[in-house]
Amino acid sequence: MKRRDLLKAAATGIAAAPLALSATSAQAGEKVNLRMQTLYGTETDDLYKAFANDVKTSSNKSVRITRFRGSELVANDQMLDAVSKGTLDMCQGYGGYWAGQLDIAKIESGIPGAWTSYDEAMYLHQAKGLGDLLSEAYAEKGVHYLGPVFGGPYDLLTTKPVKSLDDLKNMKIRATATVAAILEKFGIPTVYLPSQELYIALSTGAIDGVIYGGSLEYKALKLHEAAKHYTYLNMINPGYADGMLINKKKWDSMSPDQQKVIELASAKHSTNMHAWNVNGCLDVNGEGIFEFASLPAEDSKALTVAAMDVWKEEAKKSERNSKAIDAIIATAKATGRA
Repeated sequence: MKRRDLLKAAATGIAAAPLALSATSAQAGEKVNLRMQTLYGTETDDLYKAFANDVKTSSNKSVRITRFRGSELVANDQMLDAVSKGTLDMCQGYGGYWAGQLDIAKIESGIPGAWTSYDEAMYLHQAKGLGDLLSEAYAEKGVHYLGPVFGGPYDLLTTKPVKSLDDLKNMKIRATATVAAILEKFGIPTVYLPSQELYIALSTGAIDGVIYGGSLEYKALKLHEAAKHYTYLNMINPGYADGMLINKKKWDSMSPDQQKVIELASAKHSTNMHAWNVNGCLDVNGEGIFEFASLPAEDSKALTVAAMDVWKEEAKKSERNSKAIDAIIATAKATGRA
C-alpha cells in the first residue's frame, strides 16, 4: 500500500466508524465555531479533515472546526498562551515548547524512559493518573486538556554503524537537552540543532548522528541521503506526546453533548494519528533506504537507569511532578524495566 493510501486509510477508513454518541442523539445546542492550530503541514490534512467532519456530523452541525497548519496564526511555541487567552480556541501542541510555563510539560511531552510502548503510555495516562495531573495543570492556565496524541518511533540515525553505546563515544550526536543529559552520562558528545540544519550538519560531518524521530521523519528531512544507519534505542516509544487543548471558557460554554462529541472525536483522532505515524514508518522501513540495528538489551536498560536521574530532577520541580514521576516509576516496574 502506498504512503498516500495509508494516510487515507488512517484518516477515513478508521474514522468511518461511528462515534459512540451518534449524530441523531446529540443535542445541537448553540452554534460553536472553533479555530484550531496544529503543529503540522499539508501531510496531515486528511487526518484533520476527518476529525473536523466527525465533530460536525456528530454534533448535528452545531460545532464546526477550522484547522490551521503549523504557525499559520501564531508561532507553534506560543499555542498554549494563545489558547489560554482565547486567541486560538483549540490546538494540538507539544508540551516541550512551553516547559517554562507548565511544570509538568517535559513529562507530558515524553521524558526519556517514561514508556516503551503505546500500551504502556496509555496505561500511564489512564490507569496511573498522568492524564489527571495534566488536566489539573492545564486548568490552572485556563485550558481544558482533552488527552494525548502519541507520535511514532524515536530512534538514532548515524553515518556509521552502531552496535553499542560505546560506539557513540567517538561520535557527536544531535539531541534535545533531556536526551543529552542521559547520553553524557555515558561519555557521548552531544549538540542541539534545529531540524532544518540536520541535513547539512550530517552531510558536512559537523555531526555524526541524530536522535529526532523515526524513519518517516528522517526520510521527510532527506537525512537518508547523508546517513543510513538506523538504531533502535528502546528508550522511549512512542517518541513523543502532543496534547489536544481547548480554551476553558469556550469548553464551558458548550453543551454536555457537544463536549462529549469533542472528547470522542479527539480520542479517535489520537488513534488515527498514531496509526498514521506508525504506518508511515513501516512503509519507509520497507523501502530499503536504511540499515537497521538495535542496541543490546543491557544498553537499553542502562539508558532507562540513567533516565531516572532526569526523572528525579523533574520530580523536584513540584508536588504534581513528584506524583507524575512516581507514576512513571510504578509503570516501569510493572513492565520489568526498573
